[in-house]
Amino acid sequence: WAVIPFGPEAVLADINAGLLYVMAITSMGVYGIIIAGWASNSKYAFLGAMRSAAQIVAYEIAMGFALVCVLLVSQSLNLTDIVAGQQRGYFAHKGLNFLSWNWLPLAPMFLVYFISGVAETNRAPFDVAEGESEIVAGFHVEYSGMPFALFFLGEYANMILVSTLATVMFLGGWTAPFDAPLLNAIPPFAWLFAKIFFMVSLLLWFRATFPRYRYDQIMRLGWKVFIPATLVWLVVIAVWMQTPWNIW
Repeated sequence: WAVIPFGPEAVLADINAGLLYVMAITSMGVYGIIIAGWASNSKYAFLGAMRSAAQIVAYEIAMGFALVCVLLVSQSLNLTDIVAGQQRGYFAHKGLNFLSWNWLPLAPMFLVYFISGVAETNRAPFDVAEGESEIVAGFHVEYSGMPFALFFLGEYANMILVSTLATVMFLGGWTAPFDAPLLNAIPPFAWLFAKIFFMVSLLLWFRATFPRYRYDQIMRLGWKVFIPATLVWLVVIAVWMQTPWNIW
């Protein structure tokens, strides 16, 4: 969280490789799942841990490629610079800030990133590892009490982090949707928190709306749809950045 900018000057560690740092740290969560399944000394828990780990690795790659597209557009690994880059361009000069955010030129990547974030946090409809019809509670089948609660605290913290990164990368971070004096008077962190709340609400809506996928469907979506799609869009963005139509 130290590299996440909550405002133009509100960041603890404004490092140049902020995006790389976040991607590296978040990828370490899979080790905790594997160790948790192994340490419970249960075949069911270990099998659930392996399935969760395979799912996270598959969608981590798609998320990484989606963020590389953001890097190409922003020309920077610094998260503050990525937000600042979304305040420039044709639409920003017209006062339509929300059209200059990365969600518009990178709409397919925004969709891939968000769905991959749902899968990586093991939330419904991708929570097959802990589904009632599968291996009862996944890698935490043997845990109870406070250890069980800590797993869910970590899951919800991961949801908030994924929503925060989506806000910073694609939704303009702390910037207001329109360049109006009344909207600009609202503190930057309030806009950031409002967008994060919206993204977390989408995750909760997904849980209440969509049925659970089968495990083979989840893996097929990650490896055969998302990763090839992100690779193709990576080439499209790289070519588009060199053309006169790049108004962002």
